[in-house]
Amino acid sequence: MTDALYGRIEARIRSGELAPGSRLPTQKDIALDENVSRTVVREAVARLAAQGLTISRQGSGVYVADAPELRAFQVTRDELAELADVIKLLEMRLAVETEMAGLAASRRTTADIGAIQEALFDMNERRDDPAAAAKADSAFHLAIARASQNDYFVRFVDFLGLRLVPPRNLYLRDQPVAAHHAYADRVQDEHEAIVDAIVRMDAAKAREAARRHMQESLTRHSTLSARVRVREPQP
Repeated sequence: MTDALYGRIEARIRSGELAPGSRLPTQKDIALDENVSRTVVREAVARLAAQGLTISRQGSGVYVADAPELRAFQVTRDELAELADVIKLLEMRLAVETEMAGLAASRRTTADIGAIQEALFDMNERRDDPAAAAKADSAFHLAIARASQNDYFVRFVDFLGLRLVPPRNLYLRDQPVAAHHAYADRVQDEHEAIVDAIVRMDAAKAREAARRHMQESLTRHSTLSARVRVREPQP
C-alpha cells in the first residue's frame, strides 16, 4: 500500500499536477482521500522526501521540491531482494564495469595492482562464508574503480557497496555446498582474467574480460529467473 501511494503521488509531481513549491495535503487528508492508514501515508511521504521530491518546512507542511526532477539516484537494499531487480542492476553494471576495467588497465599503478590482487585473494580465502566473500568481491570492484583514476567511478561503486554483488544464496537456493564451491570457482576465474588484463595494461582485453564476467552473471540470474517463472503456479 505504501508503494502504491508513493507511486501515485510521485506521478502527480512528475506530471506537474502538483507543481514545484506547492503544498501537499496534510497526512490526515491524504489518508482520508486515499482510504489508507496514517502509517502508510507517513511512510510514503518519508520516501518522497528521501528521493528529493519533497521538502518539509517546520510548522508549515510538506512542499514539492523546486526541482524534483533532480532527485538523488537511489538503489535501496529492499529493491534487490527480487531476481528481476538484481537483473536490472547487472544490466547497468555491464556497461559501467566494462569501461571502468578498460580505464583501469590504461591507468593503473603498482599500488592499484596490489589492492586488486589482495581483494581477489581475500575473496578466495572467504569462499565458504558468502557474506565475507561478498564483502571482498565489493572491495575488488572498488579497487578497480580506484585504478581507473576517475573519482566518479569510485563514488558510484562505493555508493553501491555490497549491493554490487548479487547475494549468492539468491542464485544458489537450496543448492549443496559443492554448487557453492563451483560457483565461487567460476567467479574467481572470471575475476582473474580481468586482473591479468589490467596487470598487462591491455585495455581491450580488460574490457572484454569485464564484459564477459558481467554477462555471465547476468545470464546465470536470467536463467534462474526463467526457471522460477516456470515453477510458479499458473492462475
